[in-house]
Amino acid sequence: MIANSAFLAAMIVLLLSFWVLGQLDFLAPYKHVVFGAHLWTIVGAVVLVFLNLFALIYAVTRWLFLKDTGRKLAHVDRQLGTADTIARDLSDQLANEE
Repeated sequence: MIANSAFLAAMIVLLLSFWVLGQLDFLAPYKHVVFGAHLWTIVGAVVLVFLNLFALIYAVTRWLFLKDTGRKLAHVDRQLGTADTIARDLSDQLANEE
């Protein structure tokens, strides 16, 4: 989930960067001046946007894909605790650990 969130955030930042650079093509003759004076500010802003997008995407994917996880795991735990279960090997292993 982390890798997918990072990939999606990187793709969005890349697309935003291309769009912004396309809109600012009139600054192309001055790119050495702009990058020379403000390179670290630009890099910091891009990193900040990436981190915020990553956190937002990660939170949304956790909220969407991990709904009712505790309830589902409780159901599996109750099923493994019964004598008549499909996963007998896992039930036996859990019984041996206790």
